[in-house]
Amino acid sequence: MKAELTWQEAKAHTQAMELEIAALIPKDTVTSIDQKKTGMLLSCNRTQHKWKGSTTITVAEGTKIEPIVKDIEAHYRANGTKVSADRSVNDNYRIQIDLGAGENYIVAEGLAPNEIRIASGSACFTLPEGVYPGGDF
Repeated sequence: MKAELTWQEAKAHTQAMELEIAALIPKDTVTSIDQKKTGMLLSCNRTQHKWKGSTTITVAEGTKIEPIVKDIEAHYRANGTKVSADRSVNDNYRIQIDLGAGENYIVAEGLAPNEIRIASGSACFTLPEGVYPGGDF
């Protein structure tokens, strides 16, 4: 856990990683990328939090999403990154990329057809004294 990390640094790094993952999706299939401007803080433990956000990539109609998610999985596994895979309650293939210190990314078919969603969580950090962890960050 990185006590010296600020929530602003955690957010900036995590959003950059979302876009790095999105860049692995074949460009000829991508019609839009929508990165949420704000996220929220969730507890890691009694004293630390993580920033949570997401990016949704819309792909062309008819694009098969599972092979794209599996290609992203293979990319990170080839780099020695810890990746787990399973199926969602909707039977969609999804992966979780675990970069340690609480930092992780879930990549799966989105909530609407032709979408890939990247849900992110930053490394854990300590908020400054007096900062309330509720609301948008």
